[in-house]
Amino acid sequence: MIPTSSSEAGAPFRHLLSIDQLSVEQIEQILATADSFREVGTRTIKKVPILRGRTVCNLFFEPSTRTRISFELAAKRLSADVINFTAGAKTSMSKGESFKDTALTLQAMGVDAIVMRHSSSGAPQRLSQWVQAGVINAGDGSHEHPTQALLDLYSMRERFSSLAGLKVGIVGDILHSRVARSNIKALKKMGASVVAVGPPTLMPGSIAGWGAEFSSDLDTVLPELDVVYLLRVQTERQSEQFVPTIREYARFWGLDRSRAQLLKPGALIMHPGPINRGVEIGSDMADLERSIIADQVTNGIAVRAAVLYLMLGPEDAPSTTETDLGSKLQEAPEPAPGSAFNPTSPTGGANGRRLADAPSVREQLERQGVIRE
Repeated sequence: MIPTSSSEAGAPFRHLLSIDQLSVEQIEQILATADSFREVGTRTIKKVPILRGRTVCNLFFEPSTRTRISFELAAKRLSADVINFTAGAKTSMSKGESFKDTALTLQAMGVDAIVMRHSSSGAPQRLSQWVQAGVINAGDGSHEHPTQALLDLYSMRERFSSLAGLKVGIVGDILHSRVARSNIKALKKMGASVVAVGPPTLMPGSIAGWGAEFSSDLDTVLPELDVVYLLRVQTERQSEQFVPTIREYARFWGLDRSRAQLLKPGALIMHPGPINRGVEIGSDMADLERSIIADQVTNGIAVRAAVLYLMLGPEDAPSTTETDLGSKLQEAPEPAPGSAFNPTSPTGGANGRRLADAPSVREQLERQGVIRE
């Protein structure tokens, strides 16, 4: 059986399929590692050679803008090679090739990690049983979207001293939302409380078992929240009419100007995207200073870079307690424009390991011309 935990694979995780598999310590490790890559993203030359020679495949069976491009940018900023595979008329799947055979084809091509989005819950788990590459769940049906939850934790942590004790309201189509499931799990692990708000018809019957409160009255809940997290109505996953009209949904559960006035002064507005302006959020509300929707997108690149790094870093890396990636990258000056990588510098390592300190991270960056004294 392919391991998914650090104890089995010698790394934080071999695959990232669900928030359930992560401990609080592992979540903290991912967020701390993301700090380093967040800083790299502010440089003029936003690239480090940590995963040079590795190949990441984005295997998407559903439409995506933010997640797919975010993973692509994250991998490229770590110098990995990236393959974008979008299932459709231009692939062999249109000729009858099965999902398994497609997976085995990618495995035979030697990819090191597969980032997968699929409309069927559990598809990434099944993929992880067929391939040796690391698998990252980029959203599977209505099940989970773990990296979205991690980037949301990171975005909240930037503005609050601690996640513990926060009260977060997740508003909208909870029933069909993989983002809601992953966020509730992650927030509960980190000590926050969660209230799910929306029409009773869009609330799963098992919501109490998730550890979240439930309310259908948004106006009552808003003054208590530190974060209001809005979800769109996922009509593409609905086989029946769950609300009478979109206009009625916006009237009772949309965040408009009058409802925004009910929020605490420091409360944040968040949304995983894509936004339906005028439905779950008023057009002007999305552009308020307290709205951090754009920051979520920016932070998503850093968090996904951290996940890829922790999965694919070279094999003889010591633990992060021995080698502090954050301090090494943050101490590194911005690379000089025009500096190039040394194509003869050695790379390598096995999937599921961390960045080597042989030589040290800083020595590797200096050797490859990324850092210049």
